[in-house]
Amino acid sequence: MSWLRYIGKAIGNFHFRKIQSLISMSSVTVTIVAVILVSVLLVERSARTAEENAYMNLGQIIEQVNANLELYVGGMQDVFTVAEKRIQQSPNLHGDVRLGDQLETILSTREDLVTMALFTEEGELVRNLPSNEMRKNTRLTEQTWFESALQYPSSLQFSPPHIQNLFKSDYRWVVSMSKLIQYNDEAQEKQGVLVMDFNFRTIDELSQRVSLGKKGYVYIIDNVGNIVYHPQQQLIYAGLKYENLEPVLNYSYGSYMDNPDGEKRLITIQTVRPAGWKIVGVAYADEFLTTRQELSQFLYGFLLVAIIIIMAVNIYVSAKISQPIQRLERSVQMVERGDFGTNVYVSGAYEVEQLSKRFNLMLRRIRELMDQIINEQEAKRKSELDVLQSQINPHFLYNTLNSVTRMAELGRNEEVVTTITSLSRFFRISLSKGDHIIPLRDELEHVRHYLIIQNIRFKNKFRYEIEAEEDTLDAVTLKLILQPIVENAIHHGIEPSPEPGLIRIRAFREGELLNIMISDNGVGMDEERLARLKAGKLHSEGGSGVGVNNVQERIALYYGKPYGLHYESEPEEGTSVTITLPLTVQGTNSREGGI
Repeated sequence: MSWLRYIGKAIGNFHFRKIQSLISMSSVTVTIVAVILVSVLLVERSARTAEENAYMNLGQIIEQVNANLELYVGGMQDVFTVAEKRIQQSPNLHGDVRLGDQLETILSTREDLVTMALFTEEGELVRNLPSNEMRKNTRLTEQTWFESALQYPSSLQFSPPHIQNLFKSDYRWVVSMSKLIQYNDEAQEKQGVLVMDFNFRTIDELSQRVSLGKKGYVYIIDNVGNIVYHPQQQLIYAGLKYENLEPVLNYSYGSYMDNPDGEKRLITIQTVRPAGWKIVGVAYADEFLTTRQELSQFLYGFLLVAIIIIMAVNIYVSAKISQPIQRLERSVQMVERGDFGTNVYVSGAYEVEQLSKRFNLMLRRIRELMDQIINEQEAKRKSELDVLQSQINPHFLYNTLNSVTRMAELGRNEEVVTTITSLSRFFRISLSKGDHIIPLRDELEHVRHYLIIQNIRFKNKFRYEIEAEEDTLDAVTLKLILQPIVENAIHHGIEPSPEPGLIRIRAFREGELLNIMISDNGVGMDEERLARLKAGKLHSEGGSGVGVNNVQERIALYYGKPYGLHYESEPEEGTSVTITLPLTVQGTNSREGGI
């Protein structure tokens, strides 16, 4: 009874929130779910593989039957073609003895060829082999092979199986081939229907050789659904057996699963090309597909054994793991109280030791990140202060107002109004209600007013163009990143050049990136000066005093180092600066106002 007491004690100490209980229950649950999932997948995969193999095997069998039938029907077609050519080449059908010998030879070389005959379009007999007397009341013109030949004069027609009832001889089960042909009779060219009756026995034998299990079978239909061959054809005609032909007619080749009477059947279809017949293989699923019962029984037994073993192992392992984890929990409580300088060390299992080491690394990384955040915030505040100072640069404001004064003295009132209007809008967008992130359309509007002011100051020394793709205008960007670059283009590119200048600003989308290109046709830079600019060692001696380095630092701080400025320049050719930012539409930017 000691083991009963042990079990009772274990149940009494069981608690869902204990580490040992959580580890045991979670491990057992996850393992059982995994085993069930894998087992179900294996069952499904095995059943699917069996089904695919069954489809493939059935397809190969039906394909072989189709090949045999195509070969046989092709031979029938060749015989018909030879006879047709001989008749067409004969100068006089009735008096041509040689033609009769040739047709007799054709008839004698094919045991399955029953009769051949030529009729006028009105149904009158022209010539036949063997030369048997025609029966009366055959309704020849109403028979399927005759009507098909007249309806489709350019192609060879195949009839469904029927009793040969044209001539007085044995009543044989035949398939008729017919076609409207040209022939010569008494120096006149006429048209008539040539028909050949082939014994159906060969097609019957080819189809009966197919084995598709104990209950499976093959049947043949024509292109409109008439039964050409069926092993239980009498039951079909008597209405005692039914074949679901509607889905079969929708296929030329392929397979599908059918369940007309509650019993699954695999239907495989091939088309006999010369005749347009469809060979339909019917195999019963319970004979070809592996049942799931054996796999299910194996699954239940496997699950039971797996659960017993897993529970025993997990109870032991969880007990070994829970004790050092509890010690680790007590040590971490010190960090919870805010003591980030504490190092945690707990001995025990390898994983627990590694956990304590990783926790110490995490604490050290937290301290580093806290210091980094403090430094970055300081840098951001300094950057914001520099940008704000650059926008209210007294030198820029003084030069602009001085230009306004001179224009007013000269009576250039329209330019005065334009300059003051652009200046007011320039500072309005610069402030932008304290927002650090603004739509691209506002940033382009800001730099446009700056260009208007500078163009008036420099007496139209340069032209400017601003273009933006429609789907970029609502994208958001850091404000005041274009004006310092345009200012450099004017002071260091256009102003030193003796030629009229052109500044182009173009915004376009490239995948998930927003590119803003500022280019000028000024004096450009040599490789040494360009390298110093890229390295951040080139500082402007004029302008606002902020320059492109400030723009690069702000973009890197806000978006990350992969984004920023890219330069291209050639002496006497000009300079191009491309700003690359992540494309974020207004209203979806989760970092808005984050500087």
